[in-house]
Amino acid sequence: MLSQRPALTAHRPRKRFGQNFLIDQGVIHAIVEAIRPQADDLLVEIGPGLGALTDLLLQRLSHLLVVEIDRDLILRLKNRYPPERLTVYEGDALSFDFGALAKTRKLKVAGNLPYNISTPLLFHLATFAEHLVDLHFMLQKEVVDRMVALPDDAAYGRLSVMLQSRFYLEALFDVPPEAFAPHPKVYSAVVRLIPKPLDKLTIVDPECFARLVAAAFGQRRKMLRNTLKSWFSENELTDLGVSPAARAETLAPEDFARLANAFILKERAQANMV
Repeated sequence: MLSQRPALTAHRPRKRFGQNFLIDQGVIHAIVEAIRPQADDLLVEIGPGLGALTDLLLQRLSHLLVVEIDRDLILRLKNRYPPERLTVYEGDALSFDFGALAKTRKLKVAGNLPYNISTPLLFHLATFAEHLVDLHFMLQKEVVDRMVALPDDAAYGRLSVMLQSRFYLEALFDVPPEAFAPHPKVYSAVVRLIPKPLDKLTIVDPECFARLVAAAFGQRRKMLRNTLKSWFSENELTDLGVSPAARAETLAPEDFARLANAFILKERAQANMV
């Protein structure tokens, strides 16, 4: 049973933390149904805020872990929930070691992510993909559209490639501004990410892959013969089955993986010749 300790004074949302609190019970229930928490799941909620999602999750979980940066909200959480039901980690999710929590089993991660840090936080979480079962997040709809976009789509870009190379992604449903307090100026959406099995991954060097993708999309209107000229000659691109006149948004994540792997092989061959 949840704690019935005295309530604290009203919390004023803080812009520096990107706080927009979810208040629509229908949306909250829909998110929990998407997560499908089981009693013994090892689940981490990022940014629990005032506990709207936390309350419902704890009705299904024996224990919940949360990561929160706002000290006032941390005090509220500890005042409301007993430690045997809720473990609170104080700190910035951008630097949090999610892998350290997955010593005996994999994690499920969920949350209503602050819009101002959503992209770097997704990249940070991707580094722990092998420790994760799945992730369910509320994000700005524009970000979710970019995450799931396909080649030749206007929303397709670096974020699409980087996440699709590591996860299976599914946009679940949209959420209107009225579902929050205060109302954000944009629509939100809920997205599911499931890490790809290790035997499905083809990227030899993730850091090289990330640099190549960033270079290709750095000037997205330019052709690959220009954006990747320090990586490959036009003849090398052609030999790899990529048109030098193509632009980054026309290539699938698998194409970028192939290019990055080819570059690693080229560097190794050159090193052996020295």
